[in-house]
Amino acid sequence: MNLLALAPQWLAIALFMLLLAAALQDGLRLKISDWISGAIAIGAFAALALDGPIIGLWQNFALFAAMLAVGTFAFGRGWMGGGDIKLLAASVLWFDLSNGWRLLVAIAIAGGVEALIIIGLRRLKWPDSVRARVLMLQPRGGIPYGIAIALGVALMGWWLRN
Repeated sequence: MNLLALAPQWLAIALFMLLLAAALQDGLRLKISDWISGAIAIGAFAALALDGPIIGLWQNFALFAAMLAVGTFAFGRGWMGGGDIKLLAASVLWFDLSNGWRLLVAIAIAGGVEALIIIGLRRLKWPDSVRARVLMLQPRGGIPYGIAIALGVALMGWWLRN
């Protein structure tokens, strides 16, 4: 069930604000606080409670479990950070299988564009004080994938709600 499409507007806005906080935090510190991912997951359960029992809810949980399984493997290999995995898993709770794959494609496209932009930004001359505070600008630093996750979820939310 696409909880984001059925959620009240105030809950969708809260989700988007949490995603913005995650993107900003990841961009600056290359970390995403657990409370943000937890609040996003709680928001999905709030949307479920407001909408009532749903037969197809198993799809949301299957997607959540799959993201945790794949994410744990990616984290173990050093391909993604733990905060990114938790944010992704909490975010997919809002989507069913039919739109879950669209969400993952949107996140992948956003991640590719983000990586190109960050590579370009890293080539610019920045004062050392800025590079020290904004970790994604450090040469050979990590790519804050929380930004791509937030953008992908926001794009899917906009698409589903319009």
